[in-house]
Amino acid sequence: MLIEFYGEECPHCENMAPLVERLEKEEGVHVEKLEIWHDEGNARKMEAYDQGSCGGVPFFYNTETKECICGEDAYDTLKKWAGK
Repeated sequence: MLIEFYGEECPHCENMAPLVERLEKEEGVHVEKLEIWHDEGNARKMEAYDQGSCGGVPFFYNTETKECICGEDAYDTLKKWAGK
């Protein structure tokens, strides 16, 4: 499973949104998007996956490979993270 933890008002998350949409469209994958700034349950999920390695959003986590991306990054990095 591919997960993106994000904050509703986060400008970095907003910058990544078009890349995530492109990844889903071009590669046929689904990225589960979990907002953490206004949802305590999602924030706890992020803490469990993050384990102190990132501490902020956007935080991308691949549950199969255990690979993560912390912050904004390039489309090619996102594609590699997704296993494509």
